[in-house]
Amino acid sequence: MGEGNGWWRPTAALPVVAAAALYGWAHWCFAGPGSPSPAVAVAVGAVLCGAACACYFVRVRGGGALFGALFLAVGLLLTVTTADRAAARAEIAVCVVREVHSRVQGAYGEGAPPAKTVHRLDLDCPGGYPDELKGDGTPPARGAEIEVAHDPRRRVSPELAGSTSPWTPAVWAVLMLGAAGLIAARSTAPATKNGRGPDPNGSEPLPGSSGDRI
Repeated sequence: MGEGNGWWRPTAALPVVAAAALYGWAHWCFAGPGSPSPAVAVAVGAVLCGAACACYFVRVRGGGALFGALFLAVGLLLTVTTADRAAARAEIAVCVVREVHSRVQGAYGEGAPPAKTVHRLDLDCPGGYPDELKGDGTPPARGAEIEVAHDPRRRVSPELAGSTSPWTPAVWAVLMLGAAGLIAARSTAPATKNGRGPDPNGSEPLPGSSGDRI
């Protein structure tokens, strides 16, 4: 196998390897037994994500390195979102909506997502938890009873029962990670020590070629 192929193939696989490692860590933090504290979970996740993006940016050649690293970062964040959505919220609490607070989240600049209204519900639930719920869907009326899925250990945020699915962030994560891998696969291999890149068959340039001239 030529030097060029040996260079780009491990880098092209980096998005998949990084996503698998980050998903495993996030899944354990969200749903595993003996999961670490939130501070440790966030710190280790940030280190994994930063190290993967830095390695990608250093290894990938050409003008696509920055865009590929951005695709990789977004894909890894979506991977964490997928793990969060897939985490078990084993308990269902029937809660009463005590108050509804709404605010408009504006758009920032041309091409940004449109403005949307975000709602925060104050809840009365058995045992006092959950005590609030956030979302951008149509809010229930004040005094309504709703079912809230939550984790008794409070490792993931509560959600309206049946309202979340991991498939949407998972699909976007695959697209972002695939784009990063494709950019890495198409990147330029580094030059050899005599100033020329390897030929397609992986052999060194022939003596007397332009790469050997002084």
